[in-house]
Amino acid sequence: MQKSITPKSIVSKKRTTSFQLKATALSSAMLVASAGVVADETRKLETVKVEADAVESTFKTDRVSSTKFTQPLRETPQTIQVITNQVFTQQGATTLTEALSNSAGVGTFYAGENGNTSTGDAIYMRGFDTSSSLFVDGIRDLGSISRDLFNVEQVEVEKGPAGTDNGRSAPTGAINLVTKQAFSEDATSAAVTAGVDGQKRVTMDVNRTFEGLSGSAGRVNLLWQDSDVAGRDHINNKRVGIASSLAFGLEGNTRSYLNLLYIKQDNVPDGFVPTIGLDHWVPQPGLEQLVDHPVDSENFYGLGGDHDDVTAKMATLRVEHDFSEKIKLTNSLRWGETQQDYLLSSFMGTGALDVNGNPTANIKWTDVNDLSTYTLARSLNTVKDVKNKILTDQLNLRIDFATGKVEHNLSAGVELAREEQINYGVTATGSRVDANLYNPDWNDADALSLARNDADSEGQTDTISLYVFDTLKFSEKFLVTGGLRADRYKTDYLGTAICNDGTGRGAVSCGGLAVGTKVTTIDAQSEDTLINWKLGAVYKPVETASLYANYAISQQPPGGSNFQLSSSVTNANNPNLDPQKAKTSELGVKWDALAEKLSLNAAVFRTDVTNEINTLELDGLGNPTQSGRKRIDGIELSAIGNITDNWSITAGYTRMKTKVEAGALVAADGTSNLTYTPDEAFTSWTSYRFPSGLTLGGGASYTAGLHRGTDGAVGTPAFTDGYTLVNAVISYEVTNNMTVRLNAYNLLDEEYVASINKSGYRYTPGTPRTFLISADFIF
Repeated sequence: MQKSITPKSIVSKKRTTSFQLKATALSSAMLVASAGVVADETRKLETVKVEADAVESTFKTDRVSSTKFTQPLRETPQTIQVITNQVFTQQGATTLTEALSNSAGVGTFYAGENGNTSTGDAIYMRGFDTSSSLFVDGIRDLGSISRDLFNVEQVEVEKGPAGTDNGRSAPTGAINLVTKQAFSEDATSAAVTAGVDGQKRVTMDVNRTFEGLSGSAGRVNLLWQDSDVAGRDHINNKRVGIASSLAFGLEGNTRSYLNLLYIKQDNVPDGFVPTIGLDHWVPQPGLEQLVDHPVDSENFYGLGGDHDDVTAKMATLRVEHDFSEKIKLTNSLRWGETQQDYLLSSFMGTGALDVNGNPTANIKWTDVNDLSTYTLARSLNTVKDVKNKILTDQLNLRIDFATGKVEHNLSAGVELAREEQINYGVTATGSRVDANLYNPDWNDADALSLARNDADSEGQTDTISLYVFDTLKFSEKFLVTGGLRADRYKTDYLGTAICNDGTGRGAVSCGGLAVGTKVTTIDAQSEDTLINWKLGAVYKPVETASLYANYAISQQPPGGSNFQLSSSVTNANNPNLDPQKAKTSELGVKWDALAEKLSLNAAVFRTDVTNEINTLELDGLGNPTQSGRKRIDGIELSAIGNITDNWSITAGYTRMKTKVEAGALVAADGTSNLTYTPDEAFTSWTSYRFPSGLTLGGGASYTAGLHRGTDGAVGTPAFTDGYTLVNAVISYEVTNNMTVRLNAYNLLDEEYVASINKSGYRYTPGTPRTFLISADFIF
């Protein structure tokens, strides 16, 4: 049987020395890990009391939570990285994107399209946008919002096609957040954090068993945050959250968990900074005088009315039943809803002159020689009024059996899901005044008014999925694992708009009706069956090492990432087109060294993505074909775990060669590279715990430059430069119940471009040197 992922973050109150793992704790890092509850194949939830004489690795875990992965990570033929709570809390990370900095080459490198700015977790991985392939406890999590870690036990990064595991997904992987669950022990922890740049955050984690009700417990995680953003004026992240977990039958054959989540965010979003004067920026006509005059990277070009208001609610009921030691049934029922109301001042820093030499574009001035007279038009407003809903049920059966001398670990199931998205139509009246280019004022008068206009766009996808996974163990040294999944989906999309008979961007034809009439822009449907599969083989020359080969496919159908269909022949969401298809081959080795405390991994991979739009090869009607192909070749190396009992490490390196094999180039610099993907990346973090209660740690990371997309913009940076960051931590156990921790970020105070938009007009400045101090409590 598959062993459970036992809790490693419990610290017994029966302490014998001051040397404890809680030197790395923030909030609930000292409480039980819930990751194994989801995948628990034992009849009882095990707990591990970590004391000074029984220290375990704080960074390494042996399994992922999903029951679809029937083997430990060492015997799983695929690159999967697990970022544990102990890692990201020691680093002071509070969001998903911050935690993902521990996975080389994964990040939020994309800052939006020409007129729109990206929101939330806009994550790229191995050359493709993975934002629509985010999951919570194995169930898709909808919404372009920022996800907090206050109720997360570990983050699982599955690289390579994940279609067999999750259905429709991004071509190069998926990310799963494993939440905290109630467990059979009383424990309380809390953390208070403050930063030199206005960061304030409080979390609490309380778990209690119920007296008189054996095997039952309740857990509550609380969050309050009101934090400014280092190096950025006026940007603010304000949120409150509560997550509860009730567990029953923890010691029996039937266990049930009821998990509830509520998060409210009231943020001031970041509209980013003009790229004027940066490296690789070339002035457009009339802007030559701005060479060597970049704007202050702290500037905020929005107004006081800019907002990002998010309400996320989720309810999950999971029931597990053990028929025997070898047969287990699990059912998960989930309802979730996310609402986002968003307004952001966006801009395009274009320049142009009329025949008299007067400025006519978005950047203007009254005195060409006086920078204080330059203005930037707040001409683009990113408006989102959207609701996402999901109702799904997942049933899984796990059976261990043998056919002759071949052992089988079989996991099969059925999933039903309805996912909905409503984009409410909004009419904007009035306008926003131009910002001073070098000294913007967010208190400028704001005449913009927004109101719903009933011209909504609604998308819905219904899916029924069947899957089976099996691992065949032919001997102690050789095993084969495979999976097959069928998804029958149907997407309906209805788009409406208020017509204006205009031209260019935002034009909507009235078709003879009066201007201002609500018209249908598209009423379409896409329906098909996706078949995805994967097959891998593992050879174990010794017990602690595995050599493996793997092949997998994944598909993303029209509307699969955003529930929206299109009538454009050049849009991948046209329902007449075939699904985008990804095929990945991977060879690798995994070795648990140093008494199995340190996991060393190496892999080479190739991903081919086909059925891409090719505007260079047309069919008989003059329409683009789906003959486009893209390829990613790469290598990944990682080390996670303990070098000694007191010395922990997590490190990773990736090098990728991305290329458009067939079709129009997508990078603005004219290369065949894919966009928003570093060719090379390295990340590391290590810490050492001294018997005195002192912990010292830190790490360095490197991200190579990015190739931005192409859309006709002239003069803007076509690519960005690479950068290196150095972070550090020092913590001290003041008492048995309190640890003080100081985190330092970007110690070298390197200036860098963290992300850039498609046109290159806007960029996200990297975080400058900053410090956070935290007090962590455990009772």
